[in-house]
Amino acid sequence: MDFSIEEFKQLKEEMETWYAEIGKVYCPYFQEEIHFNRKGIEHLIFKDWNKIRLVDDQFIRFRHLKVVPEIIKSSRTVQGILLVRQFERVKKKDGKWQQILKMTAYYEFIAVMESHGSRIRAKVIIKQIEGGEKFFLSIIPFWGSDKLTGERILHSGNPRID
Repeated sequence: MDFSIEEFKQLKEEMETWYAEIGKVYCPYFQEEIHFNRKGIEHLIFKDWNKIRLVDDQFIRFRHLKVVPEIIKSSRTVQGILLVRQFERVKKKDGKWQQILKMTAYYEFIAVMESHGSRIRAKVIIKQIEGGEKFFLSIIPFWGSDKLTGERILHSGNPRID
């Protein structure tokens, strides 16, 4: 996909503004609301804490971000659940960050949606850290094929970094 840095910056700014207005969306599968907090938008920019994504990776995610609320609103079945005990960055009451071992759940919803005049296959990841609310973490649009097998690539299989 060809785009200029100016187009990327404009899209990113537009989507960050739009994202900040969402707040939360009701999900029929969970029968509760999914929060759209800062962690979701940061995950579209950073693969992991302090490890930025490539610009083309960010662009494709921002480009299709508007389908996420619709996918969540229409999800009545989950396509994948990953439960792991991992270290999470948690802000303490004194304002300092620390790494704490917590049980973390990743829920995967896959849908085919209209986006920018064409149909895309996208995976939406919802994350819940033990004791916390469920929140949007990522959208993973289909954008390539495995060069050895020719199979479609949706993700690496690790929802924490996808």
